[in-house]
Amino acid sequence: MASPNQMTSSSSAPSPSRRRVPENPGYVLAAHAVDAMADKKAADITVLDLRGVSGMADFFVIGTGGSDLQIRAIANGVMDRIREKCDERPYKKEGLESLQWVLIDYVDVVVHVFSKEKREHYNIERLWGEADAETVPQDGDAGDIKLLQSLLHQDGDT
Repeated sequence: MASPNQMTSSSSAPSPSRRRVPENPGYVLAAHAVDAMADKKAADITVLDLRGVSGMADFFVIGTGGSDLQIRAIANGVMDRIREKCDERPYKKEGLESLQWVLIDYVDVVVHVFSKEKREHYNIERLWGEADAETVPQDGDAGDIKLLQSLLHQDGDT
């Protein structure tokens, strides 16, 4: 399987000089992504804090779907929730055709929805091992991610 950078994109990306600036802080988008994944019963939802590790994004939100149908529902749920709550649309999205690894790029937050096999194979948590990581407990939500909650409370964006 190709990496997300090698997948065929469902939309043409703007040139780097035209890359949009998100209107909401990354931690707000990440919290909404976590809640949308939890609503669709994604497994092993994990947030990686990349702020001190990489300049490509502030956060990765990673989740696993048990079937193609669930992977599509999780991805659509994330996009719908962020559009409704934050009036944001993805900068880029990939993998909605194959439904093995869906990547939804909101610039400061990149959401990854994997099949179980692809998540085990690519093991993003290991690749970004130097990043702080928190996993949502089963039946939990963004309220269980201390890192996001501390940032939300600092800015009063609850």
